[in-house]
Amino acid sequence: MTRKKTAAAPTFVAPSIPAADVLGRLAALKTTATPELKQQWRALFGTEPPPYNRRFLESRLAYRIQELAYGGLKPETIERLEALGRQFDGGKVTVRRMRGDDRPIAGTQLIREYQGVEYVVTVTRAGYEYQGRPYQSLSAIARAITGTRWNGRAFFGLRPSRSAA
Repeated sequence: MTRKKTAAAPTFVAPSIPAADVLGRLAALKTTATPELKQQWRALFGTEPPPYNRRFLESRLAYRIQELAYGGLKPETIERLEALGRQFDGGKVTVRRMRGDDRPIAGTQLIREYQGVEYVVTVTRAGYEYQGRPYQSLSAIARAITGTRWNGRAFFGLRPSRSAA
């Protein structure tokens, strides 16, 4: 019995971007409609865009445009980063992909509108900051805002609430 040979899927080849076009393309990202940003993603990455917010698409597209115009990381840099990763996780890629905690990165601002008022919380290295005061948990901030007990991650949209599940 013989098997039919199937054609290999074509490999994606990213377009080259002239260095002279970089600044104009980067500036245009801010005013480009989201569907067009997703189309650019497909053209520059050869994959479907991830379901993340517009700001993420803009930043990754900006990096990719510069990468294609000026080149990516030097092989020595990639090698050094891989060595550091192996040193950190003993060569186990699954460990490398796990975060130590599930808190957003320090500096992230969490914005929540509640009863017509917008509340902004900043993630810090030690916890969270709301109205200039430090907090250890999002639940404490949600309680300060609402006066009732909330799961802070659900209140700020970091995980679906039980009713949405």
